[in-house]
Amino acid sequence: MTAVDIPSMVYALLLTIVLVFAVKYISAIFQAWARRANDQDYRALAERAAAAQSEAQATMAAIQADLSKVASSLATVEKILQQV
Repeated sequence: MTAVDIPSMVYALLLTIVLVFAVKYISAIFQAWARRANDQDYRALAERAAAAQSEAQATMAAIQADLSKVASSLATVEKILQQV
């Protein structure tokens, strides 16, 4: 090797090291952005699930109220039929 090749190799090595760390840093940034977007999607999904759950709970309460009315009406009808 000549003296001219050694500085060129050192520059190439330093450039390679800088590029590797730059790519690693940029990759970390993109991963953070993707993670944030993913977290926002999960948060929206959780909010929709909570809303659907509360709506289902309200519907079940209404159905249970209707069912208790039907049960009391049926008990009344059974009582009348037993008297006859």
